[in-house]
Amino acid sequence: MASPSQAILLLQKQLKDLCKNPVDGFSAGLVDENNLFEWSVTIIGPPDTLYDGGFFNAIMTFPSNYPNSPPTVRFTSEMWHPNVYPDGKVCISILHPPGDDPNGYELASERWTPVHTVESIVLSIISMLSSPNDESPANVEAAKEWRERRDEFKKKVSRCVRRSQEML
Repeated sequence: MASPSQAILLLQKQLKDLCKNPVDGFSAGLVDENNLFEWSVTIIGPPDTLYDGGFFNAIMTFPSNYPNSPPTVRFTSEMWHPNVYPDGKVCISILHPPGDDPNGYELASERWTPVHTVESIVLSIISMLSSPNDESPANVEAAKEWRERRDEFKKKVSRCVRRSQEML
């Protein structure tokens, strides 16, 4: 079981690594320099996707037993996507608690493991933006629109991209 002090050391290391070696596609830092458990992340909409050109802000909140349990990630920018709940919370397999899925949708190997880092989490979210999973949606309305009314879906995403640019 990871202790809060182990989590703090690990988060300090990941922050230092990201500052020293920034990763294309996103930036990350602390919301408040006195709290390593809450990070602000800005994801740049991946090129050649509907989200291209957008700047999407999110908050990543880590539990005190990180890395044994996953953080939560919630977009604070407007986001229209099948795998993002209407309140902005991101729903991808690697952010689900470790072990077997009680609903039987995911393999244990697809869920959270302590090897994940801030970088691997954000890169997974960028991948999610590139290819939505409409099989087990967090936002049923967005998933339905993605499948059945792609033009409407594109319009809503374009509006999110435009609004994200206006917030700069």
